[in-house]
Amino acid sequence: MAYGVQFGGETGKIILSTTFDPYLGEWIGYSGISKLNFQGYAPIFGGCVVDINKMKLTRAKESKLPKLNWEEVSFGNHFTDYMLISNYENGKWSEPEIVPFDSVAFHPSIMSLHYGQAFFEGMKAYKDKAGDVFLFRPDKNFERMNASAHRLNMPELPKEIFLDGMMAWLDVERDWVPNEPGKALYIRPVMFASEEMILARSANKYSFIIMGCVVRDYYSQPLKVKIEKRFTRAAQGGVGNAKAAGNYAASFYPTNLAKDAGFDQIIWTDGIEHEFFEECGTMNVMVRIGDKIITPPLSDSILKGVTRDSLIQMARSKGIEVEERPISVQEVYEAHKNGTLKEVFGCGTAVVVNRFHAIGYPQETLELPLLPDDESYPVQFKKELVGIQMNQIPDPFGWRKKVEENLIEA
Repeated sequence: MAYGVQFGGETGKIILSTTFDPYLGEWIGYSGISKLNFQGYAPIFGGCVVDINKMKLTRAKESKLPKLNWEEVSFGNHFTDYMLISNYENGKWSEPEIVPFDSVAFHPSIMSLHYGQAFFEGMKAYKDKAGDVFLFRPDKNFERMNASAHRLNMPELPKEIFLDGMMAWLDVERDWVPNEPGKALYIRPVMFASEEMILARSANKYSFIIMGCVVRDYYSQPLKVKIEKRFTRAAQGGVGNAKAAGNYAASFYPTNLAKDAGFDQIIWTDGIEHEFFEECGTMNVMVRIGDKIITPPLSDSILKGVTRDSLIQMARSKGIEVEERPISVQEVYEAHKNGTLKEVFGCGTAVVVNRFHAIGYPQETLELPLLPDDESYPVQFKKELVGIQMNQIPDPFGWRKKVEENLIEA
């Protein structure tokens, strides 16, 4: 891709044929320009550098928070007072605005409705006992957001919109962030094609929105899961490693079939042989055989989970062996039969960490007796992870990011 270069606040005349690696979060391939002085360098996303100091805030007439009844809260049904909006047109992003949360009107021909150019992220904000608000590894969500944009041929977002804009929006919404265990403010950034055109091509206009809703724990109990041998969540060479909206739509039918059969979720298998574990519902999956953790390696059919990466780092810091490698349906079955299968669990932003108490195979359902909490990897991981997120324990990894106050003025 070609990106402009900014020196001293002005767009330079040099255009670099280089690549931004959204997974590494860095620019690569600077052939022949290493001698230049890059002090003050900033990449130009869509030909525009956003000035967060110009962000506009329109105050809501009244807050919905005093009327919030936690007894009525389920995941994703009680939204906060504000949302952040930015639009992409003519090759650049607009200055983001924070406006009262409300319905958004669009023409029936917007291209995301017809051709599926839409994706999102999922994050949470937490509050400690002192009232300070924190995000958990937001830089990783930023990297993954732009990786999804790249895969779907959509414009990448500047850090000033995604990260700085989110911090400013959260500062305004900080009263909505709960500080009780099992509760959080779930954050949903979403980008979609908004050009009004019925034509099968990449759009020229896009909208980006950050919204939030208060949530409880996604699952309150261990799960009974089914190994899926017919349907496929994602194929090699597809968009399984992007948070594309269509990935989720394709999963609903087989998931409902599994629920009708008495299961809570599906363990997806590879799309070629249906012999290797991939993901479970909206979670990355991990298997404990003996005292070793095995988890499928990242690929173009497996999402690069932030919680997955966090658990791997936590486990290795404790001396627990972690193998990122293919794990077959048969290997797990045999480990259960010979008594070495100790735990299978899922992890993700929404669910945090959740154990499985049974796995449905075509020939039988394997029961997984739950280990005592002090012997269970997922129980201990969740306790430590939540402790870091809520500023209850030290953060040796540097994952917790505080949301400063008074970032934006009305």
